[in-house]
Amino acid sequence: MQFDLTDLRLFVLTADEGNMTRAAERQHLSLAAASARIKSLEAQSGLSLFYREARGVRLTPPGEAFLFHARGVLRQAEQLRVDLQEYGGGLRGHLRVFANTTAVTDFLPEILPGFLSSNPKINIDLQEKPNAEIARGVLDGRADIGIVAGKVDTLGLQAIHFSTDRLVLATAKNHRFARRKKIAFAETLDEDAVGMQYGSTLQTFLAQVVESLGKPLKLRIQLSSFDAMCRMIGAGVGVGIVPESAARRNQASMGIALIELTDAWSVRERFILVRDRKALLRYAESLIETLCAHYQQPTIPTTPKSP
Repeated sequence: MQFDLTDLRLFVLTADEGNMTRAAERQHLSLAAASARIKSLEAQSGLSLFYREARGVRLTPPGEAFLFHARGVLRQAEQLRVDLQEYGGGLRGHLRVFANTTAVTDFLPEILPGFLSSNPKINIDLQEKPNAEIARGVLDGRADIGIVAGKVDTLGLQAIHFSTDRLVLATAKNHRFARRKKIAFAETLDEDAVGMQYGSTLQTFLAQVVESLGKPLKLRIQLSSFDAMCRMIGAGVGVGIVPESAARRNQASMGIALIELTDAWSVRERFILVRDRKALLRYAESLIETLCAHYQQPTIPTTPKSP
């Protein structure tokens, strides 16, 4: 097959967008030129790579295979560019990280400034995603590194344990639960609740839990950070489930009480997901080492069992 990197980038963008017009715009091509390039790829392979539908396009099975290899070729091309820049003293790397809510809003803002300061020529694209999408993103090459917590289907990826997260119930100090040492999550469902924004990893997880219990959360307000949640909880708006680290950071200033949850799911192991650690670029490995060092964990790969 005869194709160039523009063809591959266009194909990947079309697959990601599900729309050839938007992909053409992002690649700075006319729709006619983009369509001709895709048709040329299909003609050379002798296979249809996309289903054309009224609202856009979606990959055929051969298209899924082509996407996997196209991402691989583009990764190799990027690595070649980075390696050549390094010889010229102008290294500038780009690291793509998919992570859950706790990572994005709680501990990465504490860790990443030091890493970026030590790596001034490295850029990081950090995106909050649900756990399942994090693993899928790493597998298909949209992310170099994934950060997940709890029981996650790792899809055969290499997983590196770096810390243990615990969820706790936070209440105002004068709340009737405040004197409790332990509580089951089910006992809290009659209370007004403070939660994270819709679509966040934690709120999506809790929605699955309450669905299994057959009783919804009585959400009064949903917010974009754990610090904001703690402020609302301390003001008596409602109770909330938050990571212990965030809760303890705000305990004194926000006037909240912390109660241990008896539910097994409240203890969540955290893992870094990668496709192949040996094939990672140097700065990606450096970020893994930074995360593990922050929590004083060895960097030996381990793989959790899929649920």
